[in-house]
Amino acid sequence: MHRRTVSLTHVELTWIEKKIEFWLRFGRRAEEKILDRRRSVSSFAPNSIFAFVRWASNDFGTVISRMDIVRAVLPSEHYQTLPFVRPGGEILLRVDGWPKVERVLRFIDAIEALGIDPADAAPEYWRHLHNRLAAGHEPRAYTREQHDAWLKRRSIAP
Repeated sequence: MHRRTVSLTHVELTWIEKKIEFWLRFGRRAEEKILDRRRSVSSFAPNSIFAFVRWASNDFGTVISRMDIVRAVLPSEHYQTLPFVRPGGEILLRVDGWPKVERVLRFIDAIEALGIDPADAAPEYWRHLHNRLAAGHEPRAYTREQHDAWLKRRSIAP
């Protein structure tokens, strides 16, 4: 019998149109388990980066609009807990409110327009984006040069 040697980070997704919409904007799934037509669990290998969007409403309007960009961690690493993410992860970016979520979605679109998968973007960029938005400042755009530097740095890091 083969035992899994890698601990995965599991994200519970739910889609009930116009009521509860928990979805992934990007990220490379290591595994996916469909629970039923409305629910699934996506799993990510350590160091994978993914964007988790949560939106829910009731009869009176939106209850939650939130996006977290998270790095899946190794079992030995410290992490933050996050609803619907087990065990948790390193939160690189967190925004609340649909206008801020939409703004981050536009930054993600801009990265994709460069031909870069956002899951491969430098973690430092997501932290930069989080900090600039939290401070009410204009974030810098992610560039091909920044990405190339990140890839080189990552290739020599232990």
